[in-house]
Amino acid sequence: MDLLSNDQTDEPLHLEVCLDELSPHTGIIELLKTLRPQWRAEDIQLKMFTEGITNQLLGCSVSSDSAVVLVRVYGRMTELFIDRKKEVETLRLLHSHGCGPRLYCSFHNGICYEFLKGVALDDVLLRQPSVYRLVAVEMGKIHSIKPKCSSSVEPVLWSKLANYLKLLQNCDAENDDVLRQGSQLDIPSVEVLINETEELKRHLNRVESPIVLCHNDLLTKNIIYNSDEGIVKFIDYEYADFNYQAYDIGNHFNEFAGVNNVDYSLYPSRELQWDWLTSYLQSVRINNRVDSQITQREVNTLYVQVCKFSLASHLSWGLWALLQAKYSTIKFNFLKYAAARFSFYFKKKEEYLEMMLP
Repeated sequence: MDLLSNDQTDEPLHLEVCLDELSPHTGIIELLKTLRPQWRAEDIQLKMFTEGITNQLLGCSVSSDSAVVLVRVYGRMTELFIDRKKEVETLRLLHSHGCGPRLYCSFHNGICYEFLKGVALDDVLLRQPSVYRLVAVEMGKIHSIKPKCSSSVEPVLWSKLANYLKLLQNCDAENDDVLRQGSQLDIPSVEVLINETEELKRHLNRVESPIVLCHNDLLTKNIIYNSDEGIVKFIDYEYADFNYQAYDIGNHFNEFAGVNNVDYSLYPSRELQWDWLTSYLQSVRINNRVDSQITQREVNTLYVQVCKFSLASHLSWGLWALLQAKYSTIKFNFLKYAAARFSFYFKKKEEYLEMMLP
């Protein structure tokens, strides 16, 4: 029996396996004995995907089978700021609505899930109207998914920022190498970041952005484009949760600047954003079965909200990067990344906070 055919309506399969982050091969073979019992260990081929900076992602296959199983190994100490149980629940909810890959199993420090056919977007594809409109449509579909329980849901943003700040406050600034190096890169102190977060929260609490199911990490490489079918699908839902609509969109626009070499000259133009937002609002209308025309006022309102919430995205990922610099074993210059996010936050803060809603 192939356990990959396990129905997603059942309890998710959990395997008592823990993978070595530095040498995962042996543990992966153990996982595949259950997930793909017909695969011979000596035939299994592993491909490392190197785009992730929170975790490791490996593709597993054999030449005699067209299927690929993805294995994600969680990064060291990421459980401090990622709710792994909620990640599994959200992934199953998204898949049930046709918006995410199928989850095959979880294990002690990771998950196995379906490989989606297509190519990860690059900077060129991301700016093509025929492609970015598909991204807008898919986000509109995800934002239209209702929570399983009918009670009101809270946005994850403020609790996540509070957790990041609490973890950083627990560091001894004088004896902590990360915080000391950060100050040399003009990264603000924890006290300054606490004050910025409180000020931004007061402002954004007056901006009425709906709370919806969000990806919360829609960078370029988390979007898979299938040109044959003319669709896009999102992957890597580890930060997915209910959050502000404008945050998810603003976060995506911030990601136009890239990750490895952040370049804010790539930030989308106002014209691109308006076109993107129009496609998005049409998708939300369709998915919620609302039959009315999109007005320019509606697009402009969302545009202003997105600009304002994009500031929260910079704060969030800047704080995240400081924590990653402290705990992660992945080779990436997290401090340089944090400096870039905070720098652009302060560059745009006054302009965006002064924007008036129509």
